Amino acid sequence: MFDFIVSIINEIRSYFVPERLTYEVTGECKKCGKCCNYMYSVDTYTEKEFKIMQFLFPAYKRFYIKGKDEEGNLIFACKLVSPEGLCTVYDKRLPMCRKYPAKKLRFYAKLPEGCGYKVNKKDFKDYLK
Repeated sequence: MFDFIVSIINEIRSYFVPERLTYEVTGECKKCGKCCNYMYSVDTYTEKEFKIMQFLFPAYKRFYIKGKDEEGNLIFACKLVSPEGLCTVYDKRLPMCRKYPAKKLRFYAKLPEGCGYKVNKKDFKDYLK
């Protein structure tokens, strides 16, 4: 009887758990520099916001706005990437560059064409497998 009650309670509770998606990054770096020339900033939507970010964090002066994607999001590039696609200040990279790419993401990230990494969507059904 106790198991039955627990089962009913868990069934009711399951209706209040939102389905969450996570994105897992797999693959390896091809050392092509494409990621350094095609970056997004999660909370930077305008050129003015980008200038403020550069003022608050001087290390970000190494980045410039390259353009916009088809959805209107700003695309950034790094000034310190060589024509061969390698970082010219590799030992002094920013923490975000050292950690790139994060292995798990909460939002879908678009990667440049030909990148060695791939973003895989994982939903609740995947965890059940």
